[in-house]
Amino acid sequence: MRSRRRTISAFIVTLSLCLPAAAHGQAADGLALLSAAPAHGGDVYSLNVETLLLITGLAFLPGILLLMTAFTRIIIVLAVLRQALGLQTTPPNMVLAALALALTMFVMRGVIQQEQDKAIQPYLAGQISFQSAVAAAEPPIQGFMLAQTRRDALHLFVDLSGSHYNSPQDVPLTVLVPAFATSELETAFQIGFLIYIPFVLIDLAVASVLMSLGMIMVSPTLISLPLKLLMFVSIHGWVLVLGSVANSFVHAGA
Repeated sequence: MRSRRRTISAFIVTLSLCLPAAAHGQAADGLALLSAAPAHGGDVYSLNVETLLLITGLAFLPGILLLMTAFTRIIIVLAVLRQALGLQTTPPNMVLAALALALTMFVMRGVIQQEQDKAIQPYLAGQISFQSAVAAAEPPIQGFMLAQTRRDALHLFVDLSGSHYNSPQDVPLTVLVPAFATSELETAFQIGFLIYIPFVLIDLAVASVLMSLGMIMVSPTLISLPLKLLMFVSIHGWVLVLGSVANSFVHAGA
């Protein structure tokens, strides 16, 4: 564990020194926190406070991924599907997470492109400041979350905040994020319920047949599992489930 922490720390330091905003001898915008100059002259490398805050913000990426993207809905639906099939560890959690991440990037490809065009690329090119980049990055992700957030969830957290806003676009992220996360959980469980129904019917049918034959010592799961897998594969279940989940997202501005 200690060696892993040292490796991560070394990676962060190396990454910070390689960022365009911190490299080369020109004075960086903002307050310089660290600087290094060769003994025999040459370019001066510096690390400003804004770049350090940006690197520190990378620690919050898991939370941002869970609460501000399509990842939560997708991973819950995939987990419910695995449970409905009766499989405990297949596909593995790592495979489900990777599949959910890939589908998240597919669903949010428009938002990601807007973030790159309006915030990331101009900031890395030195055309806008860090504060301007943050302000430019907020509208695309805010529009995506507003398109997925249910009205009742949004009204609930607006009322709890004790504030009044003229339009949904005026709602800050501190209020919008919990409303979006609540809506995603509700939508994910609704989709999971619909997925669970046909597999439950197969389990009930198999249990009824075994009871009528007097085979009470035979586990229904032993018979229903291959039947559920056969049905799921024959109807191209992965294509249907992943396509339906991706299609369940309302694109901002659509």
